[in-house]
Amino acid sequence: MNIPQPPRGLQAKFYRFPIWIYRLNLGWMLGNRALLLTHIGRKSEKRRQAVLEIIHHIPEKRRYFVVSGFGPRSQWFQNIQLEPRVTIQVGSKRMAALAHRLEPDQAEIVFLGYTQRNPQIIRVLAKMIGYDFPHTPEGYRAFGRIIPVISFSVQDGVPRAGANEEIDYK
Repeated sequence: MNIPQPPRGLQAKFYRFPIWIYRLNLGWMLGNRALLLTHIGRKSEKRRQAVLEIIHHIPEKRRYFVVSGFGPRSQWFQNIQLEPRVTIQVGSKRMAALAHRLEPDQAEIVFLGYTQRNPQIIRVLAKMIGYDFPHTPEGYRAFGRIIPVISFSVQDGVPRAGANEEIDYK
């Protein structure tokens, strides 16, 4: 299965638009469906941001799960592999978190659960991003084993990335 290239240029601006929802203090509008990730650029060492869809949440463990839609080529994914201490914002709540990539067996289970809860959304997103895989439980399991699924575990303490510091929006 081919993993599409992350968008560049004008197309990338479309994907970055939701960041401004948070910048305007309107993150509450996205509720528990999305989170704002603030992380450190591995080359620039500057603060970077991305808005990601939450595919699963375990409130009692304070864990949020997301998918790297463009696979391991996504800049944010590469950055958190190097520095997993990040800040996430869900709604209007900003929290320190630790990022961790799930093992393929775990990722498969989390992703399959998401597709069962959101069958229409996954079809639209797959087409929009450029994925071609069978929209069956077996196809979703296989996809979940390939695509990175990340867990953000909320940590006690002050958020590391993004708390009152300038962010580079490139």
